[in-house]
Amino acid sequence: MKIASIDIGLKRIGIAFSDGNIITPQPPIIRKNRNQASNDLKKFLIDWEIEKLIVGVPMDGNSTEEMKRRITHFVSLLELSIPTIYQDEQNSSQEAKERSIGVFKHSKDGKIDSLAAVIILERYLDSKKV
Repeated sequence: MKIASIDIGLKRIGIAFSDGNIITPQPPIIRKNRNQASNDLKKFLIDWEIEKLIVGVPMDGNSTEEMKRRITHFVSLLELSIPTIYQDEQNSSQEAKERSIGVFKHSKDGKIDSLAAVIILERYLDSKKV
């Protein structure tokens, strides 16, 4: 099954992909506005024939409800016909930064965001093994 995960941020959307064997980060979407970002993401999902989308959402913290509202609104813009599952993404960006120390320079190019999407997808797949 082809699965994608996303880490939605205000400036970038990190993307990861798995065909069931390995998880690979994909080039992030740089957000100019909501409509452009949702169109770019929908194109990715169609082009890659994604069968399930895992969406990172913070499950703990002070701004959880507001962030979940924003994320679910963005996902609704995609008008998807595939299953969409929300996965806890708490601290995935921090974990991505820690994993990438010495691997690549941290910049605003979105590599960290896509690595966070990898972590979100790993968490989802790990939860299915239990």
